[in-house]
Parts: sequence; structure tokens; C-alpha cells
Amino acid sequence: MEWQPISSAPFDRDLELAVLDHEGPHALVFPCRRTLHGWLRSEGGSSVDVRPTHWREWREADKP
Repeated sequence: MEWQPISSAPFDRDLELAVLDHEGPHALVFPCRRTLHGWLRSEGGSSVDVRPTHWREWREADKP
């Protein structure tokens, strides 16, 4: 699946997020879930303080 704009991210599904930081764009290495109150790590449910720009489906087989 191609990267999608963050405004279209679905709720309550494992997603791969892309963020921009001082080093440029990169994808987070762990799955996240969108909630009404922000982003959570899929495993453990801890809050993730990010402002992602894009998302795509998390595919476990593609990750290290």
C-alpha cells in the first residue's frame, strides 16, 4: 500500500506512520493506532508524541 495523507488515517488499526524531524522524513519502526486523543503504540498502548504526515497499513512481514 502506498503512503496516504494522515488526515485519512483510520481509527483502531495497526498503522505505519511517517514523520518529519530534524533529520528529514522517516517511518516509525513500530505500529501505532489512531485514537480520538492521539496516537498510541499498538503493543502496550503507551502514548506516542508524534505529528505524523502520512500513514500506510502495518505489514509485519516487511519489518525487521
